[in-house]
Amino acid sequence: MSEGQRRTVTVAWEGGERFRGGAPGGAEIVVDGEAEVGPSPMEALLMAAAGCMGADVVMILEKMRVGLATCRVTVTGMRRAEVPRRYLTMHFAFEIGAERVTERKAQRAIDLSMRKYCSVLHSLAPDIATNCSLVLL
Repeated sequence: MSEGQRRTVTVAWEGGERFRGGAPGGAEIVVDGEAEVGPSPMEALLMAAAGCMGADVVMILEKMRVGLATCRVTVTGMRRAEVPRRYLTMHFAFEIGAERVTERKAQRAIDLSMRKYCSVLHSLAPDIATNCSLVLL
């Protein structure tokens, strides 16, 4: 297997449990372990997974020419009670609105993202139980 594109990010401590960072020369975010001025690291992980799946679904639906108007992804993760408090499950709730979308097309886009394309999901531990629901608007 050949090596793909390398990514690097840096975070710098700002006090407390806050870190500011991003890719060199790119946009920055604050990650806050206390979730006061930015998402916590675990919330940021959920956001990354939702953003990755959302981007995949939008791209796939646009290729299907469904007249996409809106796509919203809410992800809920359940964590272990003991350390390490990693995610055990993730549920992705999609709300999709489009002129010509069918449940079959939307579900196909979601399934392709989850099973093939979402780099974030495929970077996580394979035993995390993931599932999705869909509401067409």
